[in-house]
Amino acid sequence: MPVSVFDQTVHQTRRERFLEDLGAAAAVIPAAALATHHADCEWPFRQDSDFFYLTGFDEPDAVALLLPHRPEGERFVLFVQPKDPAAEVWTGFRWGTEGAVERYGADLAHPLDQLAEKLPHYLNGAEAIAFRVGRYPAVEPLVLSAWGRQLDTWSRTGSAALGLVAPTPILHRLRLRKDAHELDRLREACRISAEAHELARGITRPGMNESEVQAAIEAHFRASGARGPAYGSIVAGGDNACVLHYTANTAPLNDGDLLLIDAGCSVSDYYNGDITRTFPVNGRFSAEQRELYSLVLAAQEAAIAQVAPGGTAEQVHDTALRVLVEGLLDLGLLIGEPDSVIEQGDYRHLYMHRTGHWLGLDVHDVGAYRLGERPMTLEPGVVLTVEPGLYISDRLAVPEGQPEIDDRWKGIGIRIEDDVAVMADGHEVLTAAALKSVEAMER
Repeated sequence: MPVSVFDQTVHQTRRERFLEDLGAAAAVIPAAALATHHADCEWPFRQDSDFFYLTGFDEPDAVALLLPHRPEGERFVLFVQPKDPAAEVWTGFRWGTEGAVERYGADLAHPLDQLAEKLPHYLNGAEAIAFRVGRYPAVEPLVLSAWGRQLDTWSRTGSAALGLVAPTPILHRLRLRKDAHELDRLREACRISAEAHELARGITRPGMNESEVQAAIEAHFRASGARGPAYGSIVAGGDNACVLHYTANTAPLNDGDLLLIDAGCSVSDYYNGDITRTFPVNGRFSAEQRELYSLVLAAQEAAIAQVAPGGTAEQVHDTALRVLVEGLLDLGLLIGEPDSVIEQGDYRHLYMHRTGHWLGLDVHDVGAYRLGERPMTLEPGVVLTVEPGLYISDRLAVPEGQPEIDDRWKGIGIRIEDDVAVMADGHEVLTAAALKSVEAMER
């Protein structure tokens, strides 16, 4: 198990902000459950990110209640699996109810099997119940039953929650803007991830297998104290790089091909790195590879320059897209006027994804990209990836009026991705230690 960096005050501050925004609604936030992948073999446990954000509690089958309508000393309640030496012999240490109070700062804690009995009491008096419907099948019937009992007795008591509301808009708005502690944890994830990419480029040679490179990357993650990969590592040689979510990682690495590696680690408290680098397997770009790599790099650098307070993720994408389209027009892979090509989407057989996403406790982290018709404004603490690419293959039809692709370009897949934090004075590239210049990619 990775070394814990738990700090109770970090989660306490988050709960205070969440409780303030809840108003008089009572929030029910469940933990994740264990999941099996075959027979009775379970996947390694991964905590629910919303639950972890508020509690730091890293055990399955727990429920947190955040109760702004209750008096002081009853506003943070945890239901957890109790201490049980016989069970812990099989499945490991539990903090139990005492640990939930002493270590994790719960005002009150109860065994999980008392949730159905005690939940109605704790929800009484709340103006609404904040619960994410449709995601937690073991807890949802208990929430609905407790609310139903309030409605059944309303004529006698005159008190009932007015409805169910979603806690996620509040929580995800809070999670989108990282505090200093979170930025430090993301820096650590990015540091380890960048080291792994540098290691991978150093060992790659023609005749190796994609799986060997993947093994080296993920071994470095674990040896450096991370939990492991933040997502399925993509180690894609040659034409495999034109498959955006290629994860087979079983093909030989051929002399003359490029290798695209999209890999990042998850540290002990679930913060993630997400880096993509592309380099020649034999250490030297061909002319076509160099042209396209230089174009993607120019697009990425121009897009990163747009990351600053007051900007938007859409501006980041639009900047990268224009550089790519103008470069592809210069190379003859597209024809027409840049504005028309962009408006018609005639580039999408070569570049078919957005230029980035939020990053945090989740790799594709929570938070709105738009508020109605208005794009979300970048603010200090927001962290996003910037990852333009080009994928030259026969998989997608060439749009009518665009040129057929010459064979010399086919099978070239390139993506360059960095993790960028919005800072008060601009931005910080958290993954800068993973080199990406044309010169650095060759040997």
